[in-house]
Amino acid sequence: MQLSTKHLLGIRDLRPQDIQLILDTAAQFKEVLQRPIKKVPTLRDVTIVNLFYESSTRTRISFELAEKRLSADTINFTASGSSVSKGETLLDTVNNILSMKVDMVVMRHSASGAPHFLAKHIPAAIVNAGDGINEHPTQALLDAFSMREKKGSLEGLKVAIIGDIMHSRVALSNIYLLKKMGAEVMVAGPPTLISPYMQKAFDIRVEYNVRKALEWCDVANVLRIQLERQNQVLFSSLREYNLAYGISKKMLDSLDKEIVIMHPGPINRGVELDSDVADSKQSIILQQVENGVATRMAVLYLLAGGGRKES
Repeated sequence: MQLSTKHLLGIRDLRPQDIQLILDTAAQFKEVLQRPIKKVPTLRDVTIVNLFYESSTRTRISFELAEKRLSADTINFTASGSSVSKGETLLDTVNNILSMKVDMVVMRHSASGAPHFLAKHIPAAIVNAGDGINEHPTQALLDAFSMREKKGSLEGLKVAIIGDIMHSRVALSNIYLLKKMGAEVMVAGPPTLISPYMQKAFDIRVEYNVRKALEWCDVANVLRIQLERQNQVLFSSLREYNLAYGISKKMLDSLDKEIVIMHPGPINRGVELDSDVADSKQSIILQQVENGVATRMAVLYLLAGGGRKES
């Protein structure tokens, strides 16, 4: 099978068959990662540049590790230590890098749509590693892979996305993916952190009571409060948020079923999740990190020529 697209700019652009192919390929790469020798020569002589204009820990390390496991040559770029600080434009930066014969660009940027802009102007394949408050496609793919691994199927699965929905690119990509794959989706959190158009725009459930959301769902994907993206006060304090919308072990234990707890990281312990929830047996947060490497290996492999069909 082949991907229907040259780039991975967002889940919105993918077909259900593309998502299925990426998840199935990720499962094969996860098996490879369990072997004593974890490196495969699949992308030997392919050069990938990691272009990060925003801070990142998990995503960046995960992409770098995925590239190394596939034997690709990698270049790491951060805006803070480059000519960007001297006023160089995004397009000039990338064209300079491409003149060194780079095959693929993995890009994180604070501006929504930056990867889409690049895709129109350069020939290399682009992987969106997060653009502003728009999308974070590889996070949604690894979340879906983790859910499928834990629950068996995404079809009919009830998933509650809880927290700062309005400023979250993870929420948007997860909603697109889960809807395409037949899951039921609910968003939950304070009214000030959920767009009033969400329910109608995406045909999903909206809930402002976290306990009711937990009672409904099979999987709770909990998001952090993104204070750095908020330009006005949207709730009184982090303490108040934790009391009203934080998830405690006591709350989980009082439910009549055992649900799966997920979080894309970084976790604000004591705000959206208490520590004993994040570290509980119901949590698959560390499995998400592990699955991120296999999922990103699958994306890079398929975009770099694993049977790609030109769009």
